[in-house]
Amino acid sequence: MIHIVGAGPGRADLLTVRAARLLARADAVLYDRLVSPEVLELVRPGAELIDVGKNEGQQEQIQATIYVRLEECASRHETVVRLKGGDPMVFGRGAEEWAWLVERGYEVEVVPGVSSALAVPALAGIPVTYRGLAGGFAVLTGHRQNGTCTQWAAYAHVDTLVVLMGVEHRAEIAACLLEHGRAADTPVAFIENGTTPRERVVLAKLGDVAQGSTRVNAPAVMVVGECVRLRSTLLAPCISRMVG
Repeated sequence: MIHIVGAGPGRADLLTVRAARLLARADAVLYDRLVSPEVLELVRPGAELIDVGKNEGQQEQIQATIYVRLEECASRHETVVRLKGGDPMVFGRGAEEWAWLVERGYEVEVVPGVSSALAVPALAGIPVTYRGLAGGFAVLTGHRQNGTCTQWAAYAHVDTLVVLMGVEHRAEIAACLLEHGRAADTPVAFIENGTTPRERVVLAKLGDVAQGSTRVNAPAVMVVGECVRLRSTLLAPCISRMVG
């Protein structure tokens, strides 16, 4: 059996119990770039650790290599874990790998993870819904295939937008949302390295992001919508202590 496991948003204690147990007895773990060092520390000592993170522009070549490495590990080990950041079925190509394995006769177990799309904003004081303010949300990837502004039209007026892997194209995304009617003063938050000790939150307005004046480092979750304003209220005691 090959286990496709969600590593959660970064903090090790946000792993599911099932995920932690599998890592503790794994023979081999193939992990992505967004899996945090804190989570990897939970892997059984002596297990084979294989970094299969993708570099920009090399995704397809590396994905082909991942399939080869999965088969190699399955031939040599009893417990093989394919470890993906967040939830493996949310923009992680987990379903593609699942289908590929099933086609070749492998038994697969999927272990869902806490998605960065929800956990990272929440722990930064930004709920994606709030009664009377935001009645719905959408989770999008910043890597849109054959991306054009028209693809953002359907989402421009969703109350809360959560964009994963959108740091590199943040100005383009913001400009597209403006083009389709989103207000320039809409609050935006970027949460870098969410849930970890390296977390940093950058606040801005959509118009400023579109002009390229917002400095952000990947990996970061991008949140667009009025719920961003709640951060100052929900985290007011924490912010006061930090300032003091």
